[in-house]
Amino acid sequence: MLTVFYPARSTRGYRRAPQMTARAAESFKGFAAYYHHLPAGVDWSATLTHSYADAPPAPGSRPVLLYSPGGTDPRTLGTGLAEDLASHGYVVVTIDHPGETSEVDIPGSELRTIQIPPTTPTDPVLSRLMMSTRFTDVRSVLSQLKTLGLPLDLRRIGIYGHSAGGSTAAQGLYENRAIKSAVNLEGYLDFLPLQPGEPDELYPIAQHGSDRPLLLAGTDGFRDARFDSSWSALLGHRGPVRRTEVAHANHWVFTDLGALAPQLQAAGLMTAEDRTSRVGAVDPAISVPLIRRTVRSFFDRTLKR
Repeated sequence: MLTVFYPARSTRGYRRAPQMTARAAESFKGFAAYYHHLPAGVDWSATLTHSYADAPPAPGSRPVLLYSPGGTDPRTLGTGLAEDLASHGYVVVTIDHPGETSEVDIPGSELRTIQIPPTTPTDPVLSRLMMSTRFTDVRSVLSQLKTLGLPLDLRRIGIYGHSAGGSTAAQGLYENRAIKSAVNLEGYLDFLPLQPGEPDELYPIAQHGSDRPLLLAGTDGFRDARFDSSWSALLGHRGPVRRTEVAHANHWVFTDLGALAPQLQAAGLMTAEDRTSRVGAVDPAISVPLIRRTVRSFFDRTLKR
């Protein structure tokens, strides 16, 4: 299941799109309360985006960006950044990974909820299966871009993602020559060892480096030895790869929670501890434009020149 964001010729007469469909929002409530410590009473389908459903596209062939969300997170938690990129001339395709995503609402079909067990991130076999499936999803979406019916410049394709989606973006760059640049928003670059005592197995991109631009963006609140090891291995190849870090932040600051969690805390619906564990203490007036500017300027340099 995909959402495609693009510059519109006109929005007059079209309805603003909700962040989530009613079915997806109802299912997301329980997941969000359990996994993200968000209040269970929020109606996520009542949150309107800045996009208008089915509005006619503006003329002109445009670069394409694929977005892969974090492990178990729905693509809809990456709406704000996708909209910002689209407003600056990109066509952004956000991707769900069915079976792993908290919920996938495919029109005309039953709602598909998460199927992987909670132990997947620490299970070397299941986590490899999860990531291998994601890599295949990216290849599948790439093969279908021509069918979207939008004016796309398929010579200028980028990819970005958060957490497991960042890992997907980095390895997607390595595997697919059609992708010209990538942004990894705090995703590991290694597999867990299959046997106890063995070292983690680096992804091929970390083993061999990249000959195309790649940005590694992290936070000071989620940094650990595994990040430093796998990211340093990639940086050691001295290709067109650079690393940056958001201060006073935590892992989900790269998602819509970076803007929403502080508002929920201010409304008394989320504790300061839960807000910090998700996005850190950074002011969203600083983090949101910083992250948007960082990702957008990277793709402007690597895809628009």
